Amino acid sequence: MNWSLFCVVYLIAVTVTMGVFIVAALVTGFNEIVHILIVAILGMIVAIPEALFFSKKVGSITGNEA
Repeated sequence: MNWSLFCVVYLIAVTVTMGVFIVAALVTGFNEIVHILIVAILGMIVAIPEALFFSKKVGSITGNEA
């Protein structure tokens, strides 16, 4: 696996996923700091498989897969 590609994709995925989860939590009324921290951590965890999937796809397209 191309770890530098994974890191870049993870940074993008974690930012987007955490943002979506935090906005969803705020819109639904979960506006306490504990709730925000929980959804932020969930966003970090959910972004790992996303980044793995997309980095493998990009690696296979560019021929840089391992």
